[in-house]
Amino acid sequence: MIRVFHGDDRSKIAAEVRKILGENYEVFDGENLKIEDIINIFKGASLFATKRKILIKDLTEKRKTAEAKEADANKADFYEEIAKYADTEHDVIIWETTLSQKKSYKDFVKENKIEVKKFEAKKPLDAGKVFGIFDMAMQDGERAVKQLEEIEKDQDPYMFFGLMVSQAIKRFEWRNGRKEKAILKELSKLDIKLKSTTMEPWILIKSFLIRMSKI
Repeated sequence: MIRVFHGDDRSKIAAEVRKILGENYEVFDGENLKIEDIINIFKGASLFATKRKILIKDLTEKRKTAEAKEADANKADFYEEIAKYADTEHDVIIWETTLSQKKSYKDFVKENKIEVKKFEAKKPLDAGKVFGIFDMAMQDGERAVKQLEEIEKDQDPYMFFGLMVSQAIKRFEWRNGRKEKAILKELSKLDIKLKSTTMEPWILIKSFLIRMSKI
């Protein structure tokens, strides 16, 4: 099977590579590959097994040396060659820094049903926005949820929850009222749910925000 991974979250890609290929696999640097090398990668066998585990990095990365650029100038697109081995028994991951937008690549993926996965790094959380959403939920939970939905796609729910807790503690230190105590108690219950349930974390957080004004 062939998989194509790309995106700016390199740590997640590396983790996914280890999850699929394990700790022992062959690595090929795409920058140094020639078209004829593709045949050897897919038709060759390792010393210990006929089924190989292969990682190809930066397959379509632009060549840096003049010699390499000249050598590749008149050759077919790499993905056109790889398409010939789409049904390979080997486990192959192609890790691209920048995904090729060439027509041959798109046709290769479409026609051969290759798995393509993008790994995007989450944007840093704006603590001010989280605190604002939390404070809004004290008065209007539904409006707070609408504000959350504007940013949740690019955020980590567990980091969001952590900032909510810090804001709840600050409010408790300021006022030490019944509502502040009750919210901290409910946040403790939510923490347990987030760690123990398989429910989508954002759903649990939104449910909490809606209930906050009535706590």
